[in-house]
Amino acid sequence: MANEPWRMSVDGEEFEVSRPDGRPGTYNFTWLTGPNPGYGFGFSTHPPVPADREQLEEAMRDFLAQVDPDTGHIE
Repeated sequence: MANEPWRMSVDGEEFEVSRPDGRPGTYNFTWLTGPNPGYGFGFSTHPPVPADREQLEEAMRDFLAQVDPDTGHIE
């Protein structure tokens, strides 16, 4: 059974975060307030251990810093 997704906010943006079963330290983020439905990114810790809230927020900020404001995608 998959882990239940949850929502997180960073810098005014909303993300749905999920963790795939069998992949410790792996997270999938869907950018809920972005211009492209379903768009997001993946993040994994090394070594594969659970991330804390600060690490997840940093991953979201890193993603947002790479997004082209004209397209809403990472180019």
